[in-house]
Parts: sequence; structure tokens; C-alpha cells
Amino acid sequence: MSKHYKPAFKLAAIAAVLYSGATLAQSGVTLYGQADMFIGGIKSPGTGERAFVANSGGMQTSYWGIKGSEDLGAGTRAIFDLNAFYRTDNGRVGRFDGDSMFSRNAFVGLENNTYGTLKLGRNTTPYFVSTILFNPLIDSYVFSPMVFHTYFTASAPGVYDPGIIGDSGWNNSVLYSTPTWGGLTANFIYGLGENAGNYSQNKWGGNVTYFSGDFAATLAFQQVKFDNTPFDIATGNNSLLTGVSKQSAVQAGLSYDFKIVKLFAQGQYIKTSVSGAVPSGDIKKTTGQVGASVPVGAGAVLATYAYGKTDNAISDFKRNTFALAYDYNLSKRTDVYAAYFYDKIVGVEHGDSFGVGIRHKF
Repeated sequence: MSKHYKPAFKLAAIAAVLYSGATLAQSGVTLYGQADMFIGGIKSPGTGERAFVANSGGMQTSYWGIKGSEDLGAGTRAIFDLNAFYRTDNGRVGRFDGDSMFSRNAFVGLENNTYGTLKLGRNTTPYFVSTILFNPLIDSYVFSPMVFHTYFTASAPGVYDPGIIGDSGWNNSVLYSTPTWGGLTANFIYGLGENAGNYSQNKWGGNVTYFSGDFAATLAFQQVKFDNTPFDIATGNNSLLTGVSKQSAVQAGLSYDFKIVKLFAQGQYIKTSVSGAVPSGDIKKTTGQVGASVPVGAGAVLATYAYGKTDNAISDFKRNTFALAYDYNLSKRTDVYAAYFYDKIVGVEHGDSFGVGIRHKF
């Protein structure tokens, strides 16, 4: 098997880790996680100044968790997962100040070999899983163009792009995952609004993933109708955009491993309905991403490009983003990396980031 980014896992295995709360043993508790730290420079579009940093989570956000299962018999297991982000640069809990402790996952549920898995609590959304599985820089919030185009806010004169509303995990949610049939798995999530007298304010979505040999594909959708002030995951602050009534998003992804190169592609459309705000009217965003992972030595060269176009009734803007990285495996659990990221929003001074780092899984 060729060695690509995250070489210890295939795409299906990554999905299993994100969706599964059960340990391999019949009953027990597992402590797990990873620490990621990088040194480099960061310059956001339109800022004009670069910050030199020693920051947590260059290639992937640092996290730790406790998960476990109990065999209940007849192919059924009780499962739980309490999973927290943290920052290695300052030792603080969460991705940002004010983030909840177990913001990656916090659920309890049941898993059955025949009927699938049901989880109650804070769950990683299927849409997020589809986003990260089909680009070569996976879920890097520093260097992955697709993550930036999907989960970060952006703006240009006359237009504001809130990105995906609702974060990568949903509180007060129910997540159901089907058993895998011939490489095909479906996941459905519903987030309760918990607003007395208003049953229509909710979040719901899902995805379908398919893994067959060297080929993989996904289709994902989600709709958000509550907690509607857009949230900037980069800063941990709510955006200036108000009056959002609904957001709908759909995404498709493909990958194929040719052994000498693994290719990735994604397409995405997000529609955000806004009233009483500046800018007003629907904000529509279309994004496409292509990428490749090329085995080189004990690691892989990772390259990806994303193009996005955001518009409303007033104006529109285009965004071009690319990244280039090399990830070298020191062992099955430890790797070092170097990466460069370039982000250009039309009408705004470009941003770019670079860094070298180390990541260790435990």
C-alpha cells in the first residue's frame, strides 16, 4: 500500500475513528489523542502584517479523549466518547478561549452489528467528515484550503461569506450510522433546537460514504435553522452578520489511489438566507477543490487547490487558495511536516502562512 498523508489509516479507517465510540475489546476504557505543534508565520488576507508563532495544531488540531464500550450481548455494545481539544502552545482547553471542554465529541450510545449505531450528545457532523476525508490536507485549520473555504468567514467589499454555520460538531444532537454494506455507509444527524414553542428551529443533515478498493466517494447535505449567528472558528467569535434565517449546504467528493499518486476532488454549494443585515439577501457560495498526495520516501508530498465564488444581490468575490506540504513519518505514531499556504481574495491583499511542525498520536 502506498504511503499517503495519515499513513496509518485509510479513508475508511479515519471515518470509523470519527464515528465510532467503541474500543476493540469487549469491554473497557481507552485514553487516546494527539499533540501537534508548529513554528512558522501567519498572515491573513487583508491584514498586511505577519505574525511569527509557535502554535498548536498545524497539521491537525491537538486533542485527547476517553472512550469505551461494554458488551451487552446479542451483538450490542454500550459506547461513550468524551473528546476534548487543547492547545499545546499554552496548555489551555479548547480550540480558543471559551470553547467547551469536550467540544470534539461528547456522547453516549448503543452500537449493534446488524442495526447500526445511535449516539446522543455532542456529535461530529457528517458534513464535516465528508469535508476532511476528500482533500489531502484533511482537517488542518492552518494549511487546508478546503477547510478555509468551508469553515472560516471571509469578506470583500459588498459581500460577506459566513462559511458553514453550526461548527464541526452539534450540541443536543442524535446521530445514527448504518452498518456498512459493500463499502457503503450512511450517517444521519438531527440537532434539537430546544426552543419552547418553536419546533421548526433545528439542524439536520447527513452523508453517504463509499469505499471500494482504491476508490472512495461521498455525498453530504446539511440545513441549519437555529443558532444562526455565524461563528468564526478561527477566532472563537460570532461574526458581524445577523438576521440569518436558514443555511443549506451540499457537497460531493471523490478520491482514487493510483499508487504513484492519490487524487482528490470536491464540489460544494452553500446558500445562506439573510434579512435585515448588510449585505442583505441570499449569500451563495460555490467551491471546488482538487488535490494530490504523492508518496516520496517515508512520507508524502501533499498539494491542493481550491476555488470559491461568493455573491449576493449587491456584489460578489472570488477566492483562490492553494497549499503545498511534505509530511514525513518518523514512525507509525509520529510525523514531522513542512507546509506553505496561500490565500487570495479578489480586492483584498493576499494572505499566506508557512510552518514546520511535529505531530504525535497516543
